[in-house]
Amino acid sequence: MAKLPEDEHPIKAFGWAARDSSGILSPFKFSRRETGEKDVTFRVLYCGICHSDLHSLKNEWGFSTYPLLPGHEVVGVVTEVGSKVQKFEVGDNVGVGCMVGSCLSCESCANDLENYCPKLILTYGAKNIDGTITYGGYSDIMVTDEHFVVRIPDNMPLDAAAPLLCAGITVYSPLRYFGLDKPGLHVAVVGLGGLGHVAVKFAKSFGAKVTVISTSPHKMKEAIENLGADSFLVSRDQDQMQAAVGTIDGIIDTVSAAHPLVPLIHLLKNNGKIVMLGAPEKPLELIAFSLIMGRKIVAGSGIGGMKETQEMIDYAAKHKITPDIEVIPIDYVNTAMDRLAKADVKYRFVIDIGNTLKSSS
Repeated sequence: MAKLPEDEHPIKAFGWAARDSSGILSPFKFSRRETGEKDVTFRVLYCGICHSDLHSLKNEWGFSTYPLLPGHEVVGVVTEVGSKVQKFEVGDNVGVGCMVGSCLSCESCANDLENYCPKLILTYGAKNIDGTITYGGYSDIMVTDEHFVVRIPDNMPLDAAAPLLCAGITVYSPLRYFGLDKPGLHVAVVGLGGLGHVAVKFAKSFGAKVTVISTSPHKMKEAIENLGADSFLVSRDQDQMQAAVGTIDGIIDTVSAAHPLVPLIHLLKNNGKIVMLGAPEKPLELIAFSLIMGRKIVAGSGIGGMKETQEMIDYAAKHKITPDIEVIPIDYVNTAMDRLAKADVKYRFVIDIGNTLKSSS
C-alpha cells in the first residue's frame, strides 16, 4: 500500500498544493528526506511564481502529477548540511531553481549543462531517484543535493533573488551563449513580462542597444522610462516594423502565445539570430527563404547549468540587477494565479513564505 505524502520521509513539511487540474492550491502536509551526506537543508523564505507553475497546476502540458506542489524559484537560509557538503554552511543564504538532480555523468552534465541532461530531475512534479515525487518551494523547507544549490550574494535582496533562479538564468544564458552580450550590439526583446523585463535589464548591462517589441502600445512608457530600453516597436504596426527591417543583431523572444515569426526574422541583420524562450502550444510558421536570405538563425534555449546559474546571480548582484516584484502572502496565491493568467503583474509575484506560511498551517 502506498504511503501518504506526509509519511514517505522522516522530515515533516508543510506547503500549499493542488489536488487536481482545477489548479486550486490549499494547505498540504507532506515530508522531506533526511539531510543526506551531500544535502543542504534550508528554511524557505521566498518563492517566486513562474508562468510554468500555472501551466503545471492546470495540467496544460499534459504530464502533471497530483498532488502538485509548485515553486522553482526558491530562496532561503541553510539550517543543516550533510557531512560531505563543501560549499555551504548553516546560516548561508541559498537558492534552488528549476532542477534538483541529473545523472552528473553524461556529456551534458560533463559540460556544465545539467539542464539538458536526459535524466534531469525537475524541482517539482518529477520522479526523484527514490521513486517519490518532488515537491517545490511553496513550502517551509527544502532538502537538496548541494550540486543544485546556488549561493545568494550578501548584497542581493532575497525576495528579488528568487525570480532570477528561473527568469534570470533563462534570459542570461542565451544572451551569453549566442554572443549578444557585447557592447554596441542591437538586441530586441519580444514580450515585456516576467522574462522580458529581466532580459532588458541584462542586455542593457552588457552595453547593448535594446528595443522592446510588443503588441501593446501602452507598454512603451514602462519599457523606456522604467526599464531603460532605448526604443519600442509595436509588432502590429506595419510601418514601424518595416522601418526596422535589417537593423537588429539578435532577438530574445519570450512570448509563449502563438505569434508570427517571419516579421521578426526580417528585422535581423545578416547573420542575426532569434532565440526562442517561450513555448507556444501550437507550431509556429517558418518560411525557409526568410532564413536563407541573410544566413539567419532560429534557435532555442532553456535555463542554464549550475555553474552558469551561479555566474548569473553573482553578476546580477554585482551590477544591481533585480526583477520587479510584487511580494504576496501565501493565502493570496490563488488570486495571484488568476492575475497571472491575465498578465496582471509587474512583473513577477514572489510569495513571502517565511512570514506567512506558518500562519496558514
